[in-house]
Amino acid sequence: MSTDTPRKLTMAQAISEAIAQEMAREPEVFVMGEDIGKYGGIFGATGGLLERFGKTRVIDTPISETAFIGTAIGAAAEGMRPIAELMFVDFFGVCMDMIYNHMAKNTYMSGGRVKLPMVLMTAAGGGYNDAAQHSQCLWSTFAHMPGIKVVVPSNAYDAKGLMVQAIRDDNPVMYIFHKGIMGLPWMAYFEGSTTEVPEDAYTLPFGQARVVREGGDLTIVTLSQMVQKSVLAAEKLAAGGIDAEIIDLRTLVPLDREAVLKSVRKTGRLLVADEDYLSFGLSGEIAALVAENLDSVALRAPVRRLAVPDVPIPYSRPLERFVIPQVEAIEAAARQLMQARKPQGATA
Repeated sequence: MSTDTPRKLTMAQAISEAIAQEMAREPEVFVMGEDIGKYGGIFGATGGLLERFGKTRVIDTPISETAFIGTAIGAAAEGMRPIAELMFVDFFGVCMDMIYNHMAKNTYMSGGRVKLPMVLMTAAGGGYNDAAQHSQCLWSTFAHMPGIKVVVPSNAYDAKGLMVQAIRDDNPVMYIFHKGIMGLPWMAYFEGSTTEVPEDAYTLPFGQARVVREGGDLTIVTLSQMVQKSVLAAEKLAAGGIDAEIIDLRTLVPLDREAVLKSVRKTGRLLVADEDYLSFGLSGEIAALVAENLDSVALRAPVRRLAVPDVPIPYSRPLERFVIPQVEAIEAAARQLMQARKPQGATA
């Protein structure tokens, strides 16, 4: 009997619990990927599932991402609800055709006759010296391709609700978790990602951002681990009299554009903090959104973007910290934004 009593869970525990509850509720749900069985996933997202559901529903696959993601696509087309784990998001390059040309497009190309209710779950992010091929975020890459919903939780409560929603969705969902907020004992992580999580299953609708912190001086739009960093930066800013509002996007596709505009209309200043690459990505999309709505948004200063410069993530710890925005960089960018003048031609 469920008590629906909140308990504190790590993100890894919350994701695993969401999958387990949906597997118990729906026999068509199964999981496949590398080291997701006995090992429980190298970041803990499938811990305990093999013992409970067995090898026919928790399937350790060979190291062939094209093969098992293609298998998941076929299974989804036949009415199953697979969850495939791509161990690192960086590995999408070896199975790009399956993701971009099949998972994303087959429903469209079939005129809606083929549904693909599948989740492609993957780990992203740096901060622990795993170098250029294991440390990227890349959520903007997938958000750029029509046909895939893109989900990026920042804490355990959201992680569970968004995973349940992803599994129940009749469309392909890319579910991206940051390794640095999973709560793993062998890896340093931000404590704010471990939150109270109800025992019962629940859903969080896609396309609804969360106001993490209310403020009136500037808006910080962010997601994933950068939410935790932004909260710490906002606390430092508050000590100096700067009141920052933080918007956690939660999902990139669909994107809650109105939440961004509502906040910037209130504060008049926008800082986008992202761990993906700077050029051609999320930070530019949010900046363009505000620019296209200047008839209803009165900016007090030019938009600031803080993201990874266009270089591979370094292995060196000091260099990695330099390219990935840290708490201090968010704080400094916010202070500079408060000192900036209004854009030329902007109205008060």
